[in-house]
Amino acid sequence: MRARLAVQSAGIQVELREILLRDKAPAFLQASPSATVPCLVTKTQTIDESRDIMLWALAQNDPEGWLDMPDDGFAIIDVIDGPFKTALDRYKYSTRYADADKAAERTVASAHLYGLNERLAGQTFLFGGNPTLADMAILPFVRQFAMTDKAWFDAQDWPHLSRWVEAFLASERFLSIMTKYKIWTDGDPVTHFPDRPSGA
Repeated sequence: MRARLAVQSAGIQVELREILLRDKAPAFLQASPSATVPCLVTKTQTIDESRDIMLWALAQNDPEGWLDMPDDGFAIIDVIDGPFKTALDRYKYSTRYADADKAAERTVASAHLYGLNERLAGQTFLFGGNPTLADMAILPFVRQFAMTDKAWFDAQDWPHLSRWVEAFLASERFLSIMTKYKIWTDGDPVTHFPDRPSGA
């Protein structure tokens, strides 16, 4: 999701191949050293991490100035990608972990979100009135957390965080990247994303 957000913002059109994780196409397995999604293949490199794909896209073109943020932005991303994401996985998929306590993992993850709520007080995004890489890199993970138990999430005392998440969910930006695509198999024609000429 966040890789698509950055590619879309940069206005770079890519060939998109939707992968079924339980039945990965052989061509995909040849392209991705880690056999994980997302995977971006360029003429010179293969990029397997969504955060790195975001940075690659924005290095080509950053019309919204997502990279124009304080170093704190990268520190926030590190926390969400690290301890928050670990707790999120153990909360959302608690049955996959023999030692996971769903409620305890939710509490661990929530502690990080209260910090974001304080940062968002009085401003639309993490660093002011415009989105940055930090917003768009972590919103998909916060969305996952929220949607695991939306009624519980909505009942918590983090009004600024809730407003930030709801604005994202209602945005054309979010809706446009959530388009469902036909699962790609070897030999199928590719889909272009974004589905408009980029001019790039």
